[in-house]
Amino acid sequence: MTAPRPTIRPATADDLPAITAIYADAVLHGTASWETEPPDEAEMGRRMRTVAEADHPYLAALDEAGRLLGYAYCGPYRPRAAYRWTVENSIYVDPSAHGRGVGRALLQGLVEESARRGFRQMMAVIGDSANAASIGLHRSLGFELVGIARAVGFKHGRWLDQVLMQRALGAGGGTPPG
Repeated sequence: MTAPRPTIRPATADDLPAITAIYADAVLHGTASWETEPPDEAEMGRRMRTVAEADHPYLAALDEAGRLLGYAYCGPYRPRAAYRWTVENSIYVDPSAHGRGVGRALLQGLVEESARRGFRQMMAVIGDSANAASIGLHRSLGFELVGIARAVGFKHGRWLDQVLMQRALGAGGGTPPG
């Protein structure tokens, strides 16, 4: 039997304990984040407020019992003004929910919400070219490979590649923004 599709909704401050725990696991055991020390809940709250203040989406995925299975958000791709129509996605899923469609539901939600807010391009900066699941997920939702930066990060005792993927949102680069 297939697990039911998670409920996707805007993340709130009440989600911060679970978000902090999910991210800590990713920092300590994975390569999705290249941080090496997990931030505390206060820092995660500061980051959430920064995303909200910039009018970027920050989503939570919940199971039928209301347990947070994962979260995702978009932030600015780069800080310079000319990049303001391009966002970078970040997706983190509780290890117990891997392979259950949570990441797909969150990424679909980010694509839809980012397009609704007028953004024109979404970038995925995937840590580790061996992360076939993330690369495959992005590809299945219309992202194309832009390039691979080889051995630019060092974590867990090994060099990591960075995979860059891109997807147009709305009219993409076909018309001026606004």
